[in-house]
Amino acid sequence: MAVFKWKGKNRYGDIVEGERKARSSEELSQTLQREQIKVSDISRKRTEIHIPFLERRSVKPKELAIYSRQLSVLIDAELPLIQSLNILAEQTKNKYFKKVIEAIREDVEAGSTLNQAKRKFPKVFDDLYCNLIASGEQSGSLDIMLRRLAEFLEKIVKLKSQVRQAMIYPLTIVVFAIIVVIFMMWKVIPVFANIFTELGATLPGLTSFVLAVSHFVQNYIIFIFLGIIALIFLIRYARKTEKGRKIFDKMLLKLPLFGTLLEKVGFSRITRTLSTLLSGGVPMLESLKVTSTTSGNVILEDYIMRSRTMVAEGTSLTDAFKEVGAFPFMMVQMVGVGEATGTLDEMLVKLADFYDEEVEASVAALLSVLEPVLLIFVGGLVGMIVISMYLPIFSLLSEL
Repeated sequence: MAVFKWKGKNRYGDIVEGERKARSSEELSQTLQREQIKVSDISRKRTEIHIPFLERRSVKPKELAIYSRQLSVLIDAELPLIQSLNILAEQTKNKYFKKVIEAIREDVEAGSTLNQAKRKFPKVFDDLYCNLIASGEQSGSLDIMLRRLAEFLEKIVKLKSQVRQAMIYPLTIVVFAIIVVIFMMWKVIPVFANIFTELGATLPGLTSFVLAVSHFVQNYIIFIFLGIIALIFLIRYARKTEKGRKIFDKMLLKLPLFGTLLEKVGFSRITRTLSTLLSGGVPMLESLKVTSTTSGNVILEDYIMRSRTMVAEGTSLTDAFKEVGAFPFMMVQMVGVGEATGTLDEMLVKLADFYDEEVEASVAALLSVLEPVLLIFVGGLVGMIVISMYLPIFSLLSEL
């Protein structure tokens, strides 16, 4: 089947265009007419060169949120599901996501449910997404479930953005400082070392230490860079193993300043995910299982799975959280109130909103503290190197 580019007007008079596979332009024209689109132009698309390893084969949460909200609006407007998927496939700029939506549309056309079609792409649509879609299809409230998913994903995107803001700033400053220091040790300090040698200057302890470091950097600069690259790959590999992930996630939660922030982010994800699943009619045990995978930390995941085991044995969620002993007092209390009043999903939403506000406040406070600390650190590091180079000069001047 060939790919055709088309342009026309929909039943509302709006100009619409896109790309679609068909056996011929006549077949595509007939298909579009059935969808109440008045075609003005159809042309065969030129063959494109695809380089697999350069193509993006992922879907960002923001793209998925936009897709979910748009699909919800289209279904709410009583457009057929297949036509809605066609419209979304033609609008998306992500080529991989476009192929995914087209594949889902073909499965739905063949008689598959939307939930079953989406489960074929677990890297795009996780268990949480598919469970809520299944619940929406069964209850006839697919548009509502898609809207809830969109809201959930938008909150997650905002939360990730706040954490990234808190992590990237100090990381960028530290990396920049390391690069500057390595460059100075490699290119700048040797110039001073030659001058001191020619003048026969007496070197203070600090200057001798800096020159020794500079000499090491000059001789082993290639190995230093290779070592840094190897360390990065080693950390990435270790993070993929179960034992390595546990060690790193435990260390992250114990980091000064950042540990508390990451814990709040984890609890925000847990409460919001669990609330979204329970309000969508997903059973408690399945909800807890899915929630554990979205916490973003294997230690928190273990806490949820331990709670799930107790709930499966007949314990209430509140008592399970108390028994695990790792959840904040306020979280346990609000879950208890929610279970007692039958409003657990609402209480969890309030908890999620509370933790989101806490994360936002923590990020602002963290950045206000880190900014002067990092400036002092970088200034002190560079200043120490500069002073160490001027000390022998002052010594020489005092001897004249």
